[in-house]
Amino acid sequence: MIKNMQPFLSVVIPSFNEKRNLSRGVLDQVLEYLEQQKYSWELLLSDDGSTDGTITELQKFATRNKNIRVIQNIHAGKAPTVKSGMLAAKGQWRLFADFDQSSPLREVEKLLPWTEQGYDVVIGSREIAGALRDKEPFHRHMMGKVFNVVVQALAVPGIHDTQCGFKLLSGAATEVLFNQLVVYGGQEQRKDAFTGAFDVELLYLALKNGFRIKEVPVFWAYNETVRVSPLKDSFRMFRDILRIRLASLSGKYAKKETAQV
Repeated sequence: MIKNMQPFLSVVIPSFNEKRNLSRGVLDQVLEYLEQQKYSWELLLSDDGSTDGTITELQKFATRNKNIRVIQNIHAGKAPTVKSGMLAAKGQWRLFADFDQSSPLREVEKLLPWTEQGYDVVIGSREIAGALRDKEPFHRHMMGKVFNVVVQALAVPGIHDTQCGFKLLSGAATEVLFNQLVVYGGQEQRKDAFTGAFDVELLYLALKNGFRIKEVPVFWAYNETVRVSPLKDSFRMFRDILRIRLASLSGKYAKKETAQV
């Protein structure tokens, strides 16, 4: 990549204590895929204050290609970590994807064609026709469906899956939307690994700002994690949806701004 040249695609991958996933070689697969592409790219590894040696492994991995950057953040949760990476990115298009590669990076090939159709935000979906969910426990699937009913009623009507961690945004949409986050816009230190419903706030703002959103079916494989507490996390996510509505009603969201990217 030519120095100072804007890459076509930025890939942002947040991390928090990912030694297990690192041992699975997920980043090797990401890099192998990117190095095969004809377009220019960059890979940003945005770390959420890991304490298990992950950051050392990420820095070591970054020496393998000059287009890889590591961003160190305090432990503030997934939303600020993704935000940090997306706003540090320089790409014309910017994708954030989960570290465990539950939706493999190659799935971006299903999203990119829609960027040529005038869409500003293209999101992976596990719920619409053509999507494939692998090995997901029934109770987790049903929890997701109930959550989406509430989300569509209160925040983002017409979007069937807000929580799939595989989203592609234009540079302009990135600069506007991530700078307008209120519920998930802070950098407060956390003790837990709560992910939250920041995707809901992001998509709510996208609709509010008039950005065109396309939901695209992708492959998604369930990966077991000890970080999710179904009942506790569900309660906090429902609470935060109400906080999004209250933020909107109280005028906390800024009007649409123009970003030159």
